[in-house]
Amino acid sequence: MNSRVLLKIAKTHLLARKRQSAIAALGVTFGIGTFVILVSFMTGLNNLLDGLLMNRTPHIRVYNEIKPSALQPAQLHTPFKDAMHVIHSVKPRNTLLKIHNARALMDALRRDSRIKGVTPQVASRVFYASGSVRLNGTVTGIDALNESRLYNFHEYVLQGKPQDLEHNDNGIILGIGVARKLSIAVGDYVQLIGTAGNVVRLKVEGFFQSGLADIDNVQSYVNVKTAQRLAGESASYITDLSIKLYDVKLAPSIAADLRRRYGFNAIDLQKANAQFETGTKVRNMITYAVSITLLVVAGFGIYNILNMLIYEKMNDIAILKATGFSGGDVKRIFLYQAMLIGAVGGVLGLVMGFLVSVGIDNAPFETEALPTIKTFPVNFDPKYYIIGTVFSLATTLLAGYMPARKASKIDPVEIIRGQ
Repeated sequence: MNSRVLLKIAKTHLLARKRQSAIAALGVTFGIGTFVILVSFMTGLNNLLDGLLMNRTPHIRVYNEIKPSALQPAQLHTPFKDAMHVIHSVKPRNTLLKIHNARALMDALRRDSRIKGVTPQVASRVFYASGSVRLNGTVTGIDALNESRLYNFHEYVLQGKPQDLEHNDNGIILGIGVARKLSIAVGDYVQLIGTAGNVVRLKVEGFFQSGLADIDNVQSYVNVKTAQRLAGESASYITDLSIKLYDVKLAPSIAADLRRRYGFNAIDLQKANAQFETGTKVRNMITYAVSITLLVVAGFGIYNILNMLIYEKMNDIAILKATGFSGGDVKRIFLYQAMLIGAVGGVLGLVMGFLVSVGIDNAPFETEALPTIKTFPVNFDPKYYIIGTVFSLATTLLAGYMPARKASKIDPVEIIRGQ
């Protein structure tokens, strides 16, 4: 039978029961709309948290760790080579924290096509001094411009600019927690006492806030030269190298290669933040599980409505078959009804999901834990709307198949005889 005729009959059936058809379509609408809202918000939140991690954390961190030697003198002594070694109170090697030949290593890494950028850091323990008050803290010397380019450091500077540190050997961007404890404003001076006992007086160029109180209460930033001066070391003193890759998935293999080739410790992002990645995967699994459940529930609603429609349309089905419509034609009519419900409900659901997501995206959300975030995070990735459309059609098609199959097997003779 002509598909246009079958589609017209399906539309007539749906319009004859407008309330039931509307309820079925609304079930799909709320299912798809909730799916879009939930997935957009949860993936937006995950992207925000992942972005905070990716922006602030190097893909690979190269550093030199003080640790005991793998082989002790007794193990190297020939007469004891094959003996069982029991060694107590092993002391760490007498070595510096600095990376040897750091500048040459940086040049070699920058020539690697897989590496986007390399920035040096100098970490130094200090005391912040204000009169008789001494606050324990950490100062990190950075290449401010490259830190902003690679790790968005500028987004966490509340006042002042990272560029103020670039060629300023007497400037500091102070952690907001330290500034509050010392009651210091931008433009004031603060004294820092380094581990070598040297005292350095620096001008506060701005405030830094990571959103983590434990960090903001101790951490501040200066340029590399100032950090070396605080540590009482030479211009070759570099404690860390932060590496940013073009493809973060390569981090474990590149880190292993660096450890093998250069002998320094190299820890990749995945290993350093394994728990965080597990949390992201679990949240995504919960999001999709809840969303699919909503769509399945909507599908059962359509199934029930179409099932009831068959019982109400027994006479119509009998007449259709008696006038020459085959069982396959009847099945297609009810499948068309299901698809029409899915299409209308799906479009309304996508519109509803988009409008609510826009509202959430513009809702104010300000917290000290995330100083750079002003509104709720929402992900408007088109693929979620495509998934919603496919699910709405697939769910309604599956929900309508069983009733359509039942309708196709109705014997018109028995229906007419019963009348």
